[in-house]
Amino acid sequence: MTPAELSRTVLHAVCRAVEDGALRAPVPESVSVERPRPGGCGDYATNVALRLAGPAGQQPRAVAEMLRPRIAEAPGIAAIEITGPGFLNITLDDGAQRALVRQVLERGSKYGWTELTGELAQPSCRSDVRAAVTADALRRILLSQGTLTRIYCEDAADPAWADLGVRIGAEGARPHLRTDVMPVPADDDAATLLRRLGVDAARWGLLSAASHDRPRTGDDLLVQQESNPLFRIQYAYSRTRALARNAEQLGFDSAPQDHVDAPALTTAIGDYPAVLASAARLRAPDRLARHLESTADALLAFQHTVLPVGDEKPLATHRSRLALAEAAGVVLAGGLSLLGITAPDYL
Repeated sequence: MTPAELSRTVLHAVCRAVEDGALRAPVPESVSVERPRPGGCGDYATNVALRLAGPAGQQPRAVAEMLRPRIAEAPGIAAIEITGPGFLNITLDDGAQRALVRQVLERGSKYGWTELTGELAQPSCRSDVRAAVTADALRRILLSQGTLTRIYCEDAADPAWADLGVRIGAEGARPHLRTDVMPVPADDDAATLLRRLGVDAARWGLLSAASHDRPRTGDDLLVQQESNPLFRIQYAYSRTRALARNAEQLGFDSAPQDHVDAPALTTAIGDYPAVLASAARLRAPDRLARHLESTADALLAFQHTVLPVGDEKPLATHRSRLALAEAAGVVLAGGLSLLGITAPDYL
């Protein structure tokens, strides 16, 4: 169960409580779920009971007690605890991980995407390479969340932007939102960055920092070491492909059959749709970049457990671990693609 699916499950429980007359409060448009904070427990937590308590004229814990059995009825929920003033802490059952991995592998590069809504957004940018690349990344991310996008340039577009993957819409198009970012130094124009860093490193350097921070355009982006986040992400993806090739040589493939004890990696995979939605809503590609870093780090810490060791025969657990690694590869490749960066099979 993804965070988005869990959010809908909680919202459905609220709707049923209102329909039953047990809760007299307006139904919110959406319900947020997040990882438990210190003092919490379970896989996810929601403050929906605290939000509804005031309008309902009840204590938050009473609202939480009312919602708990309704949420617990949903498939994939193992346990629900109430902590603090009325937080609902939700634990998913082991089958939730298998269902998540199956969903990721079935959807492939479209995992985390939503249906087209018909909405049109037109990011505008100045004649600055970082603003243009940021607008292009937003175009890709917004498309993944159902919004068609066309970039509008307030000034004359730099011809070198096309080599960085930036596509400018028709001149004179009316902008709907502006891309405000700290620009690169004057001597780091598009042509210079391409010549010095290449497309992948240039785009990562321009997108991975928050818009109000200086872009990272140093030569360290080309270093193939753990200190370089871009290298870690691309290397982690290449490892998922290598694991699949090695498993094929050993005569087995992936299948999410058993529960795999890899909470950090499972969390990173499950949170990906919510990260895309957040990056689109806040117009912040750097959020996606940071999530790819955490996903890569979790995969690299997990990869050594995937294949059999020595004379060990491949078991169902190995197939499940391989499936989880391949799901991580889907997230890494999909996220890099939305940033306009390649995911190499070999590195």
